[in-house]
Amino acid sequence: MVRVGLLGAAGRMGRLLAAAILAAPDLRLVLAIEHGDHPLLGRDVGLIAGVDPCGRVLEPLQEGAAAVVDAFVDFSLPAGTRALLTLAGERPLVVGTTGLEPELRAALAAHAARAPVVHAPNFSTGVTLLLELCRICGAQLANYDAEIVESHHRGKRDAPSGTALALAEAIAVARGTTVAEQARHGRHGATGVRPAGEIGIHALRGGDVVGEHQVILAGEGERLVLGHVATSRQAFVGGALRALRWIGDRPPGLYGMRDVLGL
Repeated sequence: MVRVGLLGAAGRMGRLLAAAILAAPDLRLVLAIEHGDHPLLGRDVGLIAGVDPCGRVLEPLQEGAAAVVDAFVDFSLPAGTRALLTLAGERPLVVGTTGLEPELRAALAAHAARAPVVHAPNFSTGVTLLLELCRICGAQLANYDAEIVESHHRGKRDAPSGTALALAEAIAVARGTTVAEQARHGRHGATGVRPAGEIGIHALRGGDVVGEHQVILAGEGERLVLGHVATSRQAFVGGALRALRWIGDRPPGLYGMRDVLGL
């Protein structure tokens, strides 16, 4: 039985994860955490997640949290991830929070030096395989123009999505370059001729879109179009639980869903 601490338990993903953990015979939700001024603090987590009451209430992150859990799952905001890293001790982490600044990524890597960490911008199996395809196609179609378009719901706080950046990185690394060198975020006005090697990234926001990503590799006389459409966040829940079950006996290190899937 894995004792789980869940950050962001009242968010869109958090509620689904809480329900899934409560239903799993091999997992036990011992901490359900939100930020200190969340209006649902003190409410039963089962009711928040839309299932039967479980006797566990939503609470803020506190000193000593690491003592009662075997692993943390974090689908909160960057501020929540930062707070977790100060209190997580040497516990394994499964982190799906996006929009992390470089200093926070460095702190996550520092934690991975003493405990296993699975960090992924997207936990769906389909997106993990799409990333693999981008690595292959980025190398094989090195002279093709790469464009990435992503769409998410109106409430998403970061743009472009972590998944879009990961797709761009997969292409860039396969071509021996970096996203920082080649990314172009949108276009407006007299932009001039498209530079060779540029990776266009475009973010759309609206409605209740769960997540859509399209990768276009355009060459002379043809275009290769790769894409993924998430119709439910359950696609991410399954991957996060798979990572949680996988990480328990791993040595310290920074892992991704490629590792979880054995790719």
